[in-house]
Amino acid sequence: MAVFGKKDSVLPGFAPSLGYTLFYLSIIVLIPLSALACKTATLSWGEFLEAVTAPRVLASYRVTFGAAFIAAFTNAIFGVLVAWVLARYRFPGKRILDALVDLPFALPTAVAGITLSSLYSSNGWLGSFLEGHGIKVAFTPAGIVIAMIFIGFPFVVRTVQPVLEELDREIEEAAACLGADRWQTFCRVLFPTMLPAILTGFALSFARGVGEYGSIIFIAGNMPMVSEITPLLIITKLEQYDYAGATAIASVMLVASFLLLLAINLLQKWSRRFAA
Repeated sequence: MAVFGKKDSVLPGFAPSLGYTLFYLSIIVLIPLSALACKTATLSWGEFLEAVTAPRVLASYRVTFGAAFIAAFTNAIFGVLVAWVLARYRFPGKRILDALVDLPFALPTAVAGITLSSLYSSNGWLGSFLEGHGIKVAFTPAGIVIAMIFIGFPFVVRTVQPVLEELDREIEEAAACLGADRWQTFCRVLFPTMLPAILTGFALSFARGVGEYGSIIFIAGNMPMVSEITPLLIITKLEQYDYAGATAIASVMLVASFLLLLAINLLQKWSRRFAA
């Protein structure tokens, strides 16, 4: 019978490894979260509700979560398409395209925001064309959606692509032999297998969009009640020395992040059970 903590391992030992883990997590996660909770606790329940339900704060919730949902839904559609092309086809430049998918991971968010705002501004390459057709993107909520699509796109592709690569083509051939057309094969054979990965990618993209700041502030316009995201409102509260109000709003976002992480973990557990 193996003794708890005494299994063979490349780590020096259970006790020092666990101690370092708890110490590191305390410094990086637990202590900052405790400070957030302690500062929020200085508010009474009524003051807390007033801080997190003010009209400007509620408007920032609608902008942040609404734009994140639209961006994640868009990524779920086009991310599956890109993942399908990368997993199923061979063509010149495939490796370059595959590498470009990861560009939002490596590109600094501020650089991404400046680039998108320059591209979609009224004198930008795309912005001048779109405004000529009555569509304004930069400095509007639409710009927020564009920025969130950019930063969340790789999550869907990298979640769905491995699933497609592991799918046996013989399953599709068997469906075709039984009389199914391509659309029936996709809807009844492939899509149920891909669905857990698509939902996981959607949740990851949504969570990334909710917490994004750097790439959005340059293209959003940052108008209160119109295009102001919640992370920017928290920064504004801090600049006004309203630390309690900032931590109250941050605690709401923290709870939302925990719920998103829980949903992602449940989806991943469902994916493993579905695959088994």
